[in-house]
Amino acid sequence: MVVEVSIPPLLQTLADGTKQIDVGGGTVSECLEAVVKRYPRLKARLFTRGGKIAKGLNIYINGEGVYPDVLARSVKDGDKVHLAYLIFGG
Repeated sequence: MVVEVSIPPLLQTLADGTKQIDVGGGTVSECLEAVVKRYPRLKARLFTRGGKIAKGLNIYINGEGVYPDVLARSVKDGDKVHLAYLIFGG
């Protein structure tokens, strides 16, 4: 099974300039762990210390938001997972 994960521009420098990566996995969690395995510097930006999705990171599968059960959400062959950061400020 191959799932395409798009890495946002904000994080591409931590992934050696990679814009997207094909990984295997049956859930969003498994796919993100595969991304982190290849690019370990992304771990602190994708996950909290408790293993949850980092604050401000939104995840979409085939253009559809997957909140609230993000990590448990199933993916299938050919799905596209898009990572997007909300911009905070004031």
